[in-house]
Amino acid sequence: MEFWKDFSEASDKVALIEDEKQIKYGQLEEMVNQLIKKYDNRKLAFLVCTNTIESVAIYLSLLRAQIPVVLINEHIENELLAQLIDLYKPFYFWDNRSEELNGYHKADSFERYNLRMNQEDIDYPIHEELGVLLTTSGSTGSPKLVRQSYKNIQSNTDSIVTYLNITDSDCALTTLPMHYTYGLSIINTHIAQRATLVLTNATPMQKKFWSLIAEHKVTTFGGVPYTYEMLKRVHFFNKDIDSLRYLTQAGGRLGVDLHKEFAEGCADHNIDFVVMYGQTEATARMSYLPPQKTLEKIGSIGIAIPNGKFWLIDENENVISEPEIAGELIYQGENVTMGYAQSFADLNLGYDNGNVLHTGDVAKYDKEGYFYIVGRKKRFLKIYGNRINLDEVEKILKQKGVDAVACGKDDNLKVCVLQDADKTKAEEVLLNNTNIPRFGMKVYVVNEIPRNSSGKIMYTELENSL
Repeated sequence: MEFWKDFSEASDKVALIEDEKQIKYGQLEEMVNQLIKKYDNRKLAFLVCTNTIESVAIYLSLLRAQIPVVLINEHIENELLAQLIDLYKPFYFWDNRSEELNGYHKADSFERYNLRMNQEDIDYPIHEELGVLLTTSGSTGSPKLVRQSYKNIQSNTDSIVTYLNITDSDCALTTLPMHYTYGLSIINTHIAQRATLVLTNATPMQKKFWSLIAEHKVTTFGGVPYTYEMLKRVHFFNKDIDSLRYLTQAGGRLGVDLHKEFAEGCADHNIDFVVMYGQTEATARMSYLPPQKTLEKIGSIGIAIPNGKFWLIDENENVISEPEIAGELIYQGENVTMGYAQSFADLNLGYDNGNVLHTGDVAKYDKEGYFYIVGRKKRFLKIYGNRINLDEVEKILKQKGVDAVACGKDDNLKVCVLQDADKTKAEEVLLNNTNIPRFGMKVYVVNEIPRNSSGKIMYTELENSL
């Protein structure tokens, strides 16, 4: 049975904690059933996500009512939100904002959230298996969404629960936003096991983060590489962390030194440290590094999750059958999503990939079958967990009148311009038109952009010159 179907068997177990408020699974069951009554037809919903009891309850009610939902970043720019509404034409719109929404009327409410409905009688076909739509974890503001089916969500949840051995005695702290595939997977897996979720936006740099861990005897939380940099800065292993059973890491490659430091420290404190790898296109997770191997295999993304499979192909799409040879990483599993959507017209599409995902990452495996990412086939990098398409960065700058070339590595976007006047403008454009933080980028003024004989930019040479 899908994990969102019935919570009554765990009615006395604490489900969600937010500040001073906590609700049990029995109360959550009542909430979800009351919320379902607000939906008349199976039409698209938008949910502006927050790490709150209402947001999680609304999400679960939409799953149970089989109302497909786009999960929206609460900090989304108004311009991008308007573009998404125009492209996808949602009928239901859940948010906790006070301002009016053009084209919608307030039909109902649920505590701090408003349910708005489209003033037009929107009606277009939607595939029966379509459950959730997420952005591709990027920050460039692309309206392209990933179409996740109910089967995708349940399959990936089952696999993660299995390899992390999550039980109803676990208590997870939400260190990541709900609209982000990794943050959502933490919610899904702990709800599935009728465990407890402590909902917060607190970071390791805040006292509240540590008081919540102590007060609620938190057993787990997850983080992107930047989270672990913060944990190092605040001397994580000197904190009161006795209740912690395991930590997870995903959302980008962890530096070798940081991986080693946390692997060793967690081993000393009897905490499992689990490095993972995933993409929104695979619902969330594709691999994990078993904690008993984390020191031996530093830098590895591990092995495929239960019911998943990895292999590598060369440039001619031949399967690579020997260790230590790099090729594109291919994944197969029921968690491979239905494909992309660019507008409401794509919401009736079925699966377009046979449960096979070309990850775009270049990897190799060792003699024991453990995989290591060695580069990116396409021009993507991750800035503190958010995937950035370098071509999209260049396109945004071009649209604003700045000729620039983007390159870099994870957590370090480099943008090159040819004129001093463009340096400040490029910084302003990126800060105002993307969610890339200032400390994740640097703009350089260069004398020339190296190109090969056919005029293609030589990105590696450019980056090496900076």
